[in-house]
Amino acid sequence: MANRESEGRPVAIVTGAAGALGRATAIRLGADGFAVAAFGRAGDALSETVRLLEEAGVPAIGVSCDLRDATKLVDSINQVEADFGPIEVLVNNAAIYPNTPFFEITVEEFDDVVTVNQRAYFVAAQAAAQLMATRSKGSIINIGSITWGGGWALLASYVTTKGAAVGMTRALARELGPSGIRVNLVSPGAFPTDAEKIHDNPEIYNQHVIDSQSLKRRGTNEELAATVAFFAGPDSSFVTGQVLNVNGGWTMD
Repeated sequence: MANRESEGRPVAIVTGAAGALGRATAIRLGADGFAVAAFGRAGDALSETVRLLEEAGVPAIGVSCDLRDATKLVDSINQVEADFGPIEVLVNNAAIYPNTPFFEITVEEFDDVVTVNQRAYFVAAQAAAQLMATRSKGSIINIGSITWGGGWALLASYVTTKGAAVGMTRALARELGPSGIRVNLVSPGAFPTDAEKIHDNPEIYNQHVIDSQSLKRRGTNEELAATVAFFAGPDSSFVTGQVLNVNGGWTMD
């Protein structure tokens, strides 16, 4: 991670920033006045996210970090604060989603999904909140999933972690509120990301999504990013502990 100042902007960390939703979120937060620390796997995709941010005039750094390594994750967050600037927003977005029948899920696979999708959310939130609390200000946004609301076949480990993210969001909102830190969760429906590759027939899946939604079109990654930006910004200053579904009316709870 190269040393670079955030140029006076508050810093937003986005995990999984090399993916479609993470990139769109990083770009939107940058447009809203944040400097962005893009966390992800080292490679061309993460570099492209940083390039797009810098091209738009946003102070940005790429942070290569394996979310399975809790110590490295904490160290990376602390280093961002020390070298880049004060962290005001954390978006826990990164996740893995093996498409495995329940009877075939191994304990090792289940543990890996929990480590990335659940434990890393907790570790990152704890590290960021400790820094935010010193300023009595901060917003943590967890990314959930429509799958938790209805259960999805072949995704038992993933769905389990997304349900846990809802519980953690509410618990942290209650505990961190007195420190001035808000915690909310955005629950996406079906958006055009690499996650759709788990479906055998993209055309059939696309039609299933549209048939299930009230709005008869696919959502865009930018529309989801706009919802994350709402929780990151001042318009939600009195909102915490909430789950907001962004799924075109697929579910209404």
